Amino acid sequence: MEQSIYRSHILVCGGTGCVSSGCKEVQEALKDELKEKDLRDEVKIVETGCHGFCEKGPIMVMYPEGVFYCEVTPEDMEELVEEHILKGRTVERLLFTEPTSDDTIPSYTDIDFYSKQQRVVLSNCGKIDPEEIEEYIAKDGYEAVGRVLTNMEPQEVIDEVKDAGLRGRGGGGFPTGLKWQFAADEDSDKKYVICNADEGDPGAFMDRSLLEGDPHRIIEGMIIAGYAMGADEGYVYVRAEYPLAIDRLQKAIDQAEEYGLLGENLFDSGFDFKLQIKKGAGAFVCGEETALMASIEGKRGMPRPRPPFPAQKGLFGKPSNINNVESFANVPYIMREGADAYNSIGTEGSKGTKVFALTGNINNTGLAEVPMGITIEEIIYDIGGGITEGKDFKAVQIGGPSGGCLTQEHLDLPIDYDSLIEAGAMMGSGGLVVMDEDTCMVDVARFFLDFTQSESCGKCTPCREGTKRMLEILEKITSGEGEEGDIAQLERLAENIKSTSLCGLGQTAPNPVLSTLEYFRDEYEAHIYEDNCPAGVCEELTGDYYVIDEDTCIGCTACVDVCPVDVISGEQGEAHVIDEEGCITCGACAETCPVDAISQA
Repeated sequence: MEQSIYRSHILVCGGTGCVSSGCKEVQEALKDELKEKDLRDEVKIVETGCHGFCEKGPIMVMYPEGVFYCEVTPEDMEELVEEHILKGRTVERLLFTEPTSDDTIPSYTDIDFYSKQQRVVLSNCGKIDPEEIEEYIAKDGYEAVGRVLTNMEPQEVIDEVKDAGLRGRGGGGFPTGLKWQFAADEDSDKKYVICNADEGDPGAFMDRSLLEGDPHRIIEGMIIAGYAMGADEGYVYVRAEYPLAIDRLQKAIDQAEEYGLLGENLFDSGFDFKLQIKKGAGAFVCGEETALMASIEGKRGMPRPRPPFPAQKGLFGKPSNINNVESFANVPYIMREGADAYNSIGTEGSKGTKVFALTGNINNTGLAEVPMGITIEEIIYDIGGGITEGKDFKAVQIGGPSGGCLTQEHLDLPIDYDSLIEAGAMMGSGGLVVMDEDTCMVDVARFFLDFTQSESCGKCTPCREGTKRMLEILEKITSGEGEEGDIAQLERLAENIKSTSLCGLGQTAPNPVLSTLEYFRDEYEAHIYEDNCPAGVCEELTGDYYVIDEDTCIGCTACVDVCPVDVISGEQGEAHVIDEEGCITCGACAETCPVDAISQA
């Protein structure tokens, strides 16, 4: 029988981010070291889901002290076991260092990235073994579904979700309880509950991390939804590119069935519910409800006109309800703690928390859960640790390809559904890409439109042809071939596509272009009328040589040392000069200059 009392527990992050940075090798080295020191029966290793701080993986947390070690390697394990386990001394060099202060912080609860968050959905991620149902149960798992099935009527469940104010976390923010009501009101011999885990936004990994780190939470939410709507069967539609999420979710389903938490007559209530996984082939358009259902049915994933809505005629022609992973993950908390506890978090029109994937030019990339109403500035600077290399913030793309770019003037904007839409963006599923001063916003718009254009299913002409025409114009502008009338044409195309496309992909595809035109129109004009990319990103619009600003140059000679063609001259302590005719524009001097005195002409 396995010993249940240990002198220490070591939690090793086993999310995809840490797996890719070598957590499996770290675990093996740790096991070998514990074996060598005869500590296997005294120290337990627990592989958790995503801890959230992906930037610093592989991550380990040592209990009972709660010491947070980051960027660990297999070579560090000997020292960690010797110093921390055997001698009780913290290994300082492996602690987290705040990027803005250089202070080392032992406890993860004191790190701003974690302490500024409010974790509801992610409360178990990084703390339990997602492959052990007992650990989920120990954290009050399946208590909510037990209470629902033994003490509540279906309509009471729906009313509780309505009172909580939960809105869909997959994009549009439609009230979840109202959506459930539509499906519940339909009279049918068969209904379906579907979880949309087809996360395809560039830079987004919220759903994947939830499925990897706390799969039983999604299962519990779906069982409750099925009971509320009268559905006895559910599907989790997850992209095949998420093998770890699929593996852990399948293990969770198998365990739930073994424990009698899925299947027939749950909690002796007479309610049956079974659940299965459908792997998607990675088409972004299958994030749209009707396209997703078509894919489950074995058809090509293409949207259809509505009405009829999925609640009326959905999967296999039966009433169906679709919510995304994060929406279902909120449900157990609501049913366990009550609607009042949930709607005490957030704003008047946006209740609860939201999980964001922080990526881009930000010091602390990773997964963050914050209360609705927090400002963009708080996320970027308090949780995200500010912009890399001390550069200036320029913009943030929020809401993925369907969202928009917001600027310096929006840093104090509260993050909620209505405020973001008013500013020209949207909540989306929660991707948040931060950009610094060296980002070309025209190129950013081109990147996102290239994505949506390639992901268009081609069913409707406005999206199929319109996004292609817009992309061609953006490619012209970024290659130095922009001309008078291009901006006006982009705006005309954008408005037509938004108003006439069949589904949400086409209706929101122009958003990155429209938002960058609104806030960075001068960059478009510089590309077109001045043959200049202000950020120096678009190669065809950058200068043919580098120049040194004599007022900024400190004469350190660092540029002289790295110039491969020896065209930089100047004495120590004096401003240097670059021979423009001999410059090959390799950029080595600009990258080396400690005071940013060198730029392209």
